[in-house]
Amino acid sequence: MLIFDPPPVPKVPVWARPRGLVLHDSDAAYAAGAALNSLDNLVRQDFSWAGAWRQRLALQAASAAVNLTGRREDESALRDTHYLRGTGDDPGPAGHLLMAWRRLASRTTGCDEEMVRSVAEQHFALQWDDGLAEVVANAEDMVASARPAPVLAAEIAATVYRARPDAELLAFWLADVLLAQKLRWPLPVPLLMRQVSSAVFKPGESRRRIRPGGEGWGRAVFLAYATAAADACELGADLAQRGARLTGVAPKLRAKGSGDVIKLLLSDDAVPGSWSSPKLSARGARRLFERLVGLGAVRELSGRPTFRFYGL
Repeated sequence: MLIFDPPPVPKVPVWARPRGLVLHDSDAAYAAGAALNSLDNLVRQDFSWAGAWRQRLALQAASAAVNLTGRREDESALRDTHYLRGTGDDPGPAGHLLMAWRRLASRTTGCDEEMVRSVAEQHFALQWDDGLAEVVANAEDMVASARPAPVLAAEIAATVYRARPDAELLAFWLADVLLAQKLRWPLPVPLLMRQVSSAVFKPGESRRRIRPGGEGWGRAVFLAYATAAADACELGADLAQRGARLTGVAPKLRAKGSGDVIKLLLSDDAVPGSWSSPKLSARGARRLFERLVGLGAVRELSGRPTFRFYGL
């Protein structure tokens, strides 16, 4: 039987990564186009670890959003909030932000009012109004236009912010939705929010962050997408190696339900050590996780002796 190696993970060319101060919109747009082309090739490969990749990016985006609101929860705290809360428990403001970006990373592209309103009200604590409804209603026409995807992402974010300055996080969220819809990706990829505190949004000596629609906003968005796409491809390359090790040791596993665990590890950011199923008890799952760590197939992510998380 022939065994084919998986295709290599696309990389963003070094010249497409922003270096230093970029003065012209055209240069920034060129870098964004080149970087997003590489990312587009990654997305369309539909790698087995793509779910874990998207959710890891969602965690990073949520951490950046939490930081922007002035809260202190880091990625580790957000994992705790999400995976350790009881069924029906309120995840709190930071947990809701993680849920918003997890929804972004796991839903099909599209920008209907019902979906956006649900995210705005449930996760961003925004009161829906006619201004936001009008923005969403015009989104389909924007996607149908001939304008490039990063331009539309910048425009939708600026439009949201003009209508509702208190909806800046939603503006970043919708930018990625429109980008994915324009590029015809099966699922969005969390990108723009992860760059909100980077130098591309704080040019010059003032170091004041550019707000959506402000002077230099379009150029900043182009550069942010160029950097975010490069980082996402690098993360993909890392997870590809880890995913290959995980699937490589799968035939050595004898525990019933181990196949379900493999699928979970490939599809999500993390799996709690307390996980169990009708096929595999919690005790059996713990032994399986420990064996996978010993084989170098997964990592323990919490750094704690109890309430552990495992992932690629």
